[in-house]
Parts: sequence; C-alpha cells; structure tokens
Amino acid sequence: MNMNTDELDSLNNSNNEHLDKTVNDATSKTEEDSNHDNSNPEESPENYGDSDQTEQKSIGDEEPSSSSDMVEQSESLEDPNNLEKMILSTGIRVGTPIKTKFMTSFITRANPEGLYILDISKTLARIDVAAKFIGRTNIANVAVTSAREYGKTPIEKFCELTGARGIFGRFMPGTFTNPSLPKYLEPEIVIVTDPQADEQAVLEATRAGVPVIALSNSDNITSKVDLVIPSNNRGRKALATVYWLLTKEVLKKQGKIKSDSEMPLTIDDFEAKLVEELI
Repeated sequence: MNMNTDELDSLNNSNNEHLDKTVNDATSKTEEDSNHDNSNPEESPENYGDSDQTEQKSIGDEEPSSSSDMVEQSESLEDPNNLEKMILSTGIRVGTPIKTKFMTSFITRANPEGLYILDISKTLARIDVAAKFIGRTNIANVAVTSAREYGKTPIEKFCELTGARGIFGRFMPGTFTNPSLPKYLEPEIVIVTDPQADEQAVLEATRAGVPVIALSNSDNITSKVDLVIPSNNRGRKALATVYWLLTKEVLKKQGKIKSDSEMPLTIDDFEAKLVEELI
C-alpha cells in the first residue's frame, strides 16, 4: 500500500487539536508542581544525554528497577495522570542548549540550566498521528533506523512487537536506492531516531520518495522530515519511552491490544542496558 505525505498532513491536522487539549490538562498540573522546585531532576543536565558518554555518567548512580517499580508502572497505565507523570520523569521533553528554526514551534521554554523544554502535548499528538499512519501501511515495509547505540534496544523491541524492520549501527549507503545491494529495501515508511545521526537514511528515503518520521531534538534540522516527533532523542530512558509509546499506539491501531494495560512490555524492557549492568 503506497502512502504519501498528503495523507500524513491530513492525519496530523485532524488529530492535533483534540490531543493537545487532552494532554495539556494533565501537563498543566505537572508544570505547576515542577515550578515549586527548580531542582527537578527531570529537567537537569544529567537527563539531557548530549552523548552516549554523558548519558552513562549520569545513569551510573541510578538504582536498579525493583518489583515495586514494575507494579507502580503497571498501575500507572490505568491512570492517564499517573502515566503522564511517569513519562515526564524520563526526561523525554528535555532538549539541548541549542534550538533550530525547525524546532522552535515545539519548544515551550528554557529551564534554569539553559536547556530547551519540548512541548509534551505535541510529542504525544505526533506519536498518535505516526501510529495511525503506520497502521495504514504493511508493517513489514516500515524501516526503523538508529545510528545511536541507545536506540538499538528500543528499536529491537518495537520491531519485535509490531513486525517492522530494524536497521542498526552504520547505515549502508544505497540501502534504499541501490537494488544491486544484498540488503536493499523498498520501505513505505522510514522512522529515524535522529535526523542528524541517521542523515544517510533520511537522504535516501527522500530521494526514493518515502515519507520520513523522525524523533527530533531541539537542535535538529528537519527540512527533509515529513513528520517530526519532538523528543529527547539522546537520553537512554527518553528513547525507551518514545519507542514504548509509539509501539503501544501502533499495537492499538493493529488491533493487537485494546488498552494501555495490555502492553506486553514495560518502558524498562525498551531501555538499553549499560555494560556494567550486563556483567
């Protein structure tokens, strides 16, 4: 089934207004609570994840997940307000100290540390639009890429549950444009974890006329992206959260689950593990 960007724009415009209102109600309450404490760890530089090295340093002091954490996350799926707070705690909306003109409309403010904060309502709205677009396509023809190490596990879980095709590590030039290559693909949709790190995949998808969905941070250039999902695309837990949310919505569109509580995996399952955690 061939999809085009006009359908993507139509889906986007028809869903944003309703989703923004619903999510903003929960977000406003969370914002009021966070304003009482400028030391909110969700908006600290440690959760920004500018690089894999920076992220490892910040994660080192985290306590391992316990069974009580799993129960709490399961219960939060039944309550939209709790789910909202859980999502915010992962640093999903914490951007970088830089913003581009392409991402200005997705930024709400800068926090005391100088990091730009992304609009969580627009993030969730775009995830819903992306899921509807993906749901109208043969999922086997959806390619998901990540040159970033922290994107590998989230993509593996996304592909495992939905049936999409994952491309990890270095993107081989010609994958979407050279039929003579053994791993040549003709995707109907391409999802990239970072338009900058996955630039080759974006360029080839554009040349092939394939719509591109991209997780984009405040400093990304998105001129060749058809659907931006504004989010922290560098942080380990933030990446796990975005792909978990996208997987959940795609599974709903596929009819595999009916509610959030039926999600077979948790955000922790989508999160890349550090080397020391695997030993």
